[in-house]
Amino acid sequence: MRQLLHNGTLLPANTFRLELPNRGLAFGDGFFETLVFAENNLRLAADHFARMQQAAAALYLALPEALATHHALEATLTGLVKANQLPAARLRLQLWRTGGGRYTPTGDAAEWLATAEAFVPDDTHIAKADFALETHAIHSPLSFCKGPQAWLYVRAAHERQRRGLDEIILCDAAGHVAEAGAAAIFWLKDGVLFTPALESGCVAGVQRAQVLRAARAASIRCHEGLFKQEVLLAADAVFTANVASVRAVRAIGNTSFAQPSLAFL
Repeated sequence: MRQLLHNGTLLPANTFRLELPNRGLAFGDGFFETLVFAENNLRLAADHFARMQQAAAALYLALPEALATHHALEATLTGLVKANQLPAARLRLQLWRTGGGRYTPTGDAAEWLATAEAFVPDDTHIAKADFALETHAIHSPLSFCKGPQAWLYVRAAHERQRRGLDEIILCDAAGHVAEAGAAAIFWLKDGVLFTPALESGCVAGVQRAQVLRAARAASIRCHEGLFKQEVLLAADAVFTANVASVRAVRAIGNTSFAQPSLAFL
């Protein structure tokens, strides 16, 4: 029977119920993290924790004790993986403000829920991508984290499915490239690595940070900025990256790309 963690208590998933009022349900008053446990390790735990700290501060939330350091986060979620007897797991950690009230909250304490499912990596190439036509990335005080602007990615995923694409690329309202539907986007041109700046409205992905660290450690010049679509389309090679996988993009619309050389990762 699958187990989950609610406020630190291990419970059977099929009997769990959320009590009302719930500010996460009513107002989206919280955020989430998607994490991967593999090879007996919680990937990029320190990066996830740093983003959680930033998100909690932006939403005026206090992190619960079981999640209050990156070591505590790792220990807590490793316990959930072991309880579910999973060799590798995809984890979702959701935090939301406790209490009732309307828009004005009554406190800064957070409830939390962690779930685990089997993790199957997918590093296959993306054969067919294109730019979103119906949804724009939006830069805001919370666009760096996951949750508050999730509706953008739901709309983009709907469009991707309807158009028969393998991936969709979001741009901001001014036409600057922001990110893929559920991953950061990178491209290589003349040996330089490019990726959109956070000002484009993209999520501050933990794998995005890791790719940039690895590239700089390999003495690859990196350029973060605001780039129009034509800059991306002029790339030599393109790839996406999130905590689950790094995937080559073979074509955006009618423009094809070479296989990226990612030995530095």
